[in-house]
Amino acid sequence: MHKVLFDKPVEGPYKLLFLGAHADDIEIGCGGTILRLLGEYSIGEVSWIVFSAGGQRATEARQSADVLLDGLESKRVEIRSFRDGFFPYSGGEIKEYFEALKTFVSPDIIFTHYRNDLHQDHRLISDLTWNTFRDHLILEYEVPKYDGDMGIPNFFIHLTEQTAKKKADHIRKQFGSQGNRQWFTEDTFLSILRLRGMESNAPEKYAEAFYCRKVAL
Repeated sequence: MHKVLFDKPVEGPYKLLFLGAHADDIEIGCGGTILRLLGEYSIGEVSWIVFSAGGQRATEARQSADVLLDGLESKRVEIRSFRDGFFPYSGGEIKEYFEALKTFVSPDIIFTHYRNDLHQDHRLISDLTWNTFRDHLILEYEVPKYDGDMGIPNFFIHLTEQTAKKKADHIRKQFGSQGNRQWFTEDTFLSILRLRGMESNAPEKYAEAFYCRKVAL
């Protein structure tokens, strides 16, 4: 297993961009990585965009981001209200938003949805990420769902057991509106982290997995 170190001694702190179609997508896909990066690396700027959330879901999304990014001086959190489930049919508006986004963010690492995610909203965000940001390190995260679209990831970020459990606790605490869903449980979140930890030989058994199409060393 080849290891890549996120070190930037010359260029300065990292600038990160997190993109999620819906409230809780970012946290489910890479919440543990967020905790690790903020805890271990120099992070200068974070942009956090949720494309579809309204009412209680919007409140939950903003509060969750505020908790995870607490203490970070430079952060931009945007909760948009594009129609849930209709992203391909609102593609022009969302594309215009991406075009505006690239004028005020220049991230070192972008976290977005997996290109083969079977949710149409997720796929569009992934596609527009690649259309918009042509020379960036893009890591595509996975969101488990009924569709059964888990793939074969090729990039892993190891987590401690404490971080894995903190992630699961955070999701369940911050997104109470989802508590009645049969899949929205601690064992769902931890089991995926454990499986990816096994696949990547993680020292403390847990890992988040990503799909990295292009990387230059």
